[in-house]
Amino acid sequence: MKNSGTDDSRLEQMRSAIDQIDKEILLKLNERASFAKKVGEIKQRVAGGEKVTFYRPEREVNILREIINKNEGALPNEAVEQVFRQIISACRAHESPMRIAFLGPEGTFTQEAALKHFGGSVSSEPMETIDDVFSMVSSKNCDYGVVPIENSTEGVVGNTLDRFMKTKIKVCGEIKIKITHCFLTPLNSDTPVEKIYAHQQALAQCRNWLNLNYPGVPRLAASSNAEAARLASESASSAAVASKVAGEIYGLKKSAEGIEDEFNNATRFVVLGMDMIPPSGSDKTSIVVSTKNEPGALFSILEPFQLHDISLSSIETRPARDGKWSYVFFIDFEGHIDEISVQTVIEEVKNRSLSITVLGSYPMALVYE
Repeated sequence: MKNSGTDDSRLEQMRSAIDQIDKEILLKLNERASFAKKVGEIKQRVAGGEKVTFYRPEREVNILREIINKNEGALPNEAVEQVFRQIISACRAHESPMRIAFLGPEGTFTQEAALKHFGGSVSSEPMETIDDVFSMVSSKNCDYGVVPIENSTEGVVGNTLDRFMKTKIKVCGEIKIKITHCFLTPLNSDTPVEKIYAHQQALAQCRNWLNLNYPGVPRLAASSNAEAARLASESASSAAVASKVAGEIYGLKKSAEGIEDEFNNATRFVVLGMDMIPPSGSDKTSIVVSTKNEPGALFSILEPFQLHDISLSSIETRPARDGKWSYVFFIDFEGHIDEISVQTVIEEVKNRSLSITVLGSYPMALVYE
């Protein structure tokens, strides 16, 4: 073989260099972890027995933004973010372990979002319902919670919005992930599919593919995509629309991947907590506004945003739960509650509405093309 000896020698040199780099990385990781532990000890001494906040989302996101801005290597920014989120997660756990409630069961997209945001060094606790996630956070049985709030093709998750109307829980962060659905079938089974399980939103998001490939096959709604995978695993003639991870958990075969009708299908999740988050420099604020049932009510509360040049991210309307008003609007906009311009807008909206509640200000999600 031509130049085989030279190539073998170069290969060994490269492998040796990689081994040396790995040793240096390991040394620096442990050095970082030791500093994180010392930071936790200092926080506890300063707190003097009071509650200590170990999770600082505004600091974490700024660390990630700075690292990404400095990235000029072969790794794409998203891969760099994922690596450093895991490093931050492991070091944070060295300060204090965290419990994160999410809409379960195991294998849901909500769990994927929670682990993407907090990293793998947390205890993730699956909950049966969105209400259960809120309850675990409000009772302080979990430090934070993660629930879906909006899908790019199917719209808002009404139950999440409704729950905010009767709680003091704050929005502490947002997570956006691309949703990729798989068609999952039992392993080693050639039995024709007689029923398909999926969450109602997944059925809607994959309607065209299902109509083309499985016309006339009954579609049964499940409480989650992971639950759909579990149900499909119990029958050789069943299938599920769910995530790849759910298929792996319940021993199903990935018969097709990427079956969603919209390629850019994404879901936004919110992080639930009890504290207001300091500004990070690139933030979003969520509020709930109630208005009278009269012409021009919506225009009246939106006008201050235009006057003060504040960009709106979304506006959603929910049925009123109180006889005092007819409309309740959930509004997301750019900016932090500590900013003077945002405070001015909040005050003006307050004067034009029946009531206003600030759900929280938090760092915008990192999103890559």
